[in-house]
Amino acid sequence: METARKRMSPLGPRIKALRKARKWSLAVLSEKSDIPLSTLSKVEHGALTLSYDRIQQIAKAFDVSFSEFLSPETLEETLRNQPTARICWAPKDSGLVVETQNYVYKYLCNDLRAKAMVPIHCQCKARSLEAFGDFLRHDAEEFILVVQGKVQVHTEFYEPRTLTVGDGVYIDSRMGHAYLNAGEGEAWIVSVNLNA
Repeated sequence: METARKRMSPLGPRIKALRKARKWSLAVLSEKSDIPLSTLSKVEHGALTLSYDRIQQIAKAFDVSFSEFLSPETLEETLRNQPTARICWAPKDSGLVVETQNYVYKYLCNDLRAKAMVPIHCQCKARSLEAFGDFLRHDAEEFILVVQGKVQVHTEFYEPRTLTVGDGVYIDSRMGHAYLNAGEGEAWIVSVNLNA
């Protein structure tokens, strides 16, 4: 019986390409992003992936938006303040998949470079705060909507609340937060984050 191979993170090649284009060493990127050099090396070699917060740190280090970092490299630049009649479909099972200890992120519509928000279809894996670890914090605002299962929302300033399919919440993402699977089966949310 063949065992399932762990999916390699697509972040490594993107980081390496941006780093090489700027003629930066890993040490320079480490200093600019405040992420340990050993972590960056593991990401570039596909041995490790990054959380939303860490991806945001990398994007800031490269002076690109979160969505620009996730989008494929193209020569086409889109101006945010001009009408462009852009459209980007998000077919079922599409998106750039990044798996972390706590989530499986599917970053949707990532071929649009300059966009005001980051849509994510996300599986919540952790079932306790102990398993989750430290709260996430990032410079944005976000809205989540539960689309499958039950999700318990934990924040550093409010009591936890359990959401079921169709329930949502809007939060300031700078506040520590965690989304936990609070049901028997899988728990999935759609998250829309303001692009920082």
